[in-house]
Amino acid sequence: MPPTLASLVQHSALKLTVRAGADRLDTPVRWAHASELADPVPYMDGGELLLVTATNLDAENAESMRRYVRRLAGAGVAGVGFAVGVNYEDIPAALVDAAEEEGLPLLEVPRRTPFLAISKAVSAAIAADQYRAVTAGFEAQRELTKAALAGDVPADLLARLAAHIDGWAALYDTSGAVLAAAPDWAARRAARLTPDVERLRDRPAPASVVVGDSEDRVELQSLGTGRRARGALAVGTGAALGTAERYAVHSAVALLTLTTARSRSLQGAEQRLGAAVLRMLLAGQPDHARAVAGDLYGGLLDAPFRLLIAEAAAPAGFDLLTETMEAAAARSGEALLMVPEGERVVVLAADGGTAVAACAAYAEAQDDRAPREGGTEDSDVVVGLSAPCGPIAVSAAYKQAEQALSVARRRGRALVEHEELAAGSVLPLLADDAVRAFADGMLRALYEHDAKGRGDLVASLRAWLSRHGQWDAAAADLGVHRHTLRYRMRRVEEILGRSLDDPDVRMELWLALKATEAAAPPEE
Repeated sequence: MPPTLASLVQHSALKLTVRAGADRLDTPVRWAHASELADPVPYMDGGELLLVTATNLDAENAESMRRYVRRLAGAGVAGVGFAVGVNYEDIPAALVDAAEEEGLPLLEVPRRTPFLAISKAVSAAIAADQYRAVTAGFEAQRELTKAALAGDVPADLLARLAAHIDGWAALYDTSGAVLAAAPDWAARRAARLTPDVERLRDRPAPASVVVGDSEDRVELQSLGTGRRARGALAVGTGAALGTAERYAVHSAVALLTLTTARSRSLQGAEQRLGAAVLRMLLAGQPDHARAVAGDLYGGLLDAPFRLLIAEAAAPAGFDLLTETMEAAAARSGEALLMVPEGERVVVLAADGGTAVAACAAYAEAQDDRAPREGGTEDSDVVVGLSAPCGPIAVSAAYKQAEQALSVARRRGRALVEHEELAAGSVLPLLADDAVRAFADGMLRALYEHDAKGRGDLVASLRAWLSRHGQWDAAAADLGVHRHTLRYRMRRVEEILGRSLDDPDVRMELWLALKATEAAAPPEE
């Protein structure tokens, strides 16, 4: 530990005597500095032992000494060493009283002890403390490196780090979830810091922040060297980190960053293998795909899985979604095949697994978030999800995911499952600009006719189509005679130039009417 006033008083060669502030001798001393200025405060950094002979001080003036001592205490001076036998045979009572009143330690320096000896003692103690800190830091670095080279990197490394800092340590993934913690009880404490980790994630790496409450002081360090952090390290201690502890934490950050980078390289190789497996599945070669997948993806192909296709406004969206899915799959031990494909990413994930659930939760959170003014955010993602399938049906699943993605894009939703389309109605698909343009073009002449007060052809057409061409039922719905309805339908055919006997024409008119209704504003 650094030198303190107590250690200097106990130094047998210095012969220092405490005259005031005896209860504050545990104050650390950063340096020893001699100054005869009446006001040395502008030249102080705090933590110094100020050495004086009172050459330029009115040391017997009580008011002057109170101002002098108050200034020194306010500047954070550790204490005052007063040399007796030079200008004063004893320390003036005014200075002693002022120091005692302010609580500033005052040490009597005998004439035979030069200030240089005190400065050397302080310097030697500081150097020895720094040496101990560096030595301890290197020892911690060696131990942490051994842990990183061993099998279970996070758990062993965190355990050794927690021991070195006399506190706790935790590792987070990019989503803010706790991957490992040491000691075991720290996992619950670390989980409460997830919001702080999420905020740190949005800052360019490397970044750090100090948080904490009444329990401890916690320092969060981001892991990674790229545009986005690849995780975070938390260390909790009872006080600020010392030099040795700081060495240990920096070593842990470097080792975990290297481990993360190595993992990303392995993931790149896995992605290339996954791309080959996906191409074989899409080409209808499941047996070849299984052979190439081996142990890495083979288990994924042995059970029903989902295929999803995701698009994002910017790479940041892919990063957040894929990292969320990867973290969920890693925690549950699921295989996950993920292949970038131009401006989107294709994923095979176990049906009913945590990765698909994490994707759905991510999309739900995105839908719940109010959109920013000016368009979508860079993190916004649109996802199409296929129905469950096996290796022989991947090509069909790919088409299903593309169809669901197209619908999600049109509806402004983050995720649409193909099963929604198969089980639901086709009518929501009519909310498309191209369909609305078609409907407007097909029905415009009828609307223009009705606007001139020449009849109610649009309503009559809707009633007739809804009753499948049954004249009496449709006329009753409209409250008109069936001959009137027949006349109106002949006018519809004349104006449109199309025959209502053609089923394709009736279908197109019905869809046009439905598209027009979907586009109409709700009634007050």
